[in-house]
Amino acid sequence: MEVETSTVTLEEQNPGQPALEKLASGKDAHKSVSGDGSRAKDSRQAPATERKKPGRLSDDKRFKLFSGTANPRLAEDVAKHIGVTVGQVKLQRFADGEVYFQLLENVRGVDVFVVQPTCYPVDQHLVELLIMIDALKRASAARITAVVPYYGYARQDRKDRPRVAISAKLVADLLTTAGANRALFVDLHAAQIQGFFDIPVDHLFASPVLVSYFRELNLPKLTVVSPDAGGVERARFFAQKMGAPLAIVDKRRTEMNVAEVMNVVGDVEGLNCLIIDDIIDTAGTLVKTVDALYENGAAAVYACASHAVLSGPAIDRIANSRLAQLVVTDTIPLRETAQKLTAPANDAAQTLPKIKVLSIAGLLGAAIESIHMETSVSTLFS
Repeated sequence: MEVETSTVTLEEQNPGQPALEKLASGKDAHKSVSGDGSRAKDSRQAPATERKKPGRLSDDKRFKLFSGTANPRLAEDVAKHIGVTVGQVKLQRFADGEVYFQLLENVRGVDVFVVQPTCYPVDQHLVELLIMIDALKRASAARITAVVPYYGYARQDRKDRPRVAISAKLVADLLTTAGANRALFVDLHAAQIQGFFDIPVDHLFASPVLVSYFRELNLPKLTVVSPDAGGVERARFFAQKMGAPLAIVDKRRTEMNVAEVMNVVGDVEGLNCLIIDDIIDTAGTLVKTVDALYENGAAAVYACASHAVLSGPAIDRIANSRLAQLVVTDTIPLRETAQKLTAPANDAAQTLPKIKVLSIAGLLGAAIESIHMETSVSTLFS
């Protein structure tokens, strides 16, 4: 019996982009022959620095990078940064929406990295990632690293009310059970989520990319603002890097996705304010924080966040707000309505585009290289 399918390939997710090519094969990174023809020492007995010598990953056939459909452009940028091509896969959907996934390359004994943020639609991209990991495990990949720039369900990381789920732990268990050997994340909503995993976790921060942008912008009389008490540590780190004072907005959340700003702790009068957050979802908190800062005498208000979820009324709220600019990274692809706000402003009073997107492909690429080469990733935190 034939099954009707609805095909969704990676090429269709990125119209106009060239078809993915096979990875170039190179010399075996695990074996070498000395000048007199004798076999070198067994790599298993050598330290990590001798097992894998630094070099272009395009010459290492024991390395491959794959992508799901959540953010293929980011995966392509990461691949370009480290000098490889994204691996070939066949990803289709049955008529009822079920995922069909097949690897079109041999991954036996290969160190594999899968790039897939669990952004909207969250459930679809999460299941897609789990199926990809399962396929890689069954294809005998030596090691599978789940590269998840945006970790969905991270906001439910504890029991703050009776009879609620801890979904951040559940997703961690799902990734591990599917077959992931390690994970790479960017700006988890709460750092302690790393403890939910029984596999090695590398937790990157987008701060270096964001700090670099605002240093170039060189805003005078700058103060960094945390939109709530939970983000103080993140904002304090940013303020130290920028050499700026810190202010805090005290807010009280009355229900899900609804926040009421109470007051501003710290001096913001006559200053340029920079709001630091990890996620911008409906932008309700962001817009109310902007209004509270202006009411307290702020000269101009900017904002930056690692993950631009931008769901529901977020785009309209940002477009109609007094926010000078929102700076985000490309952990999540912007929706079409949000992309319109990235164009240069026509309004004389608005000299900067309302939304600015910075790439973290270089950051992820450097981390992936370090993990594969088994070198430290601590330099990426500065």
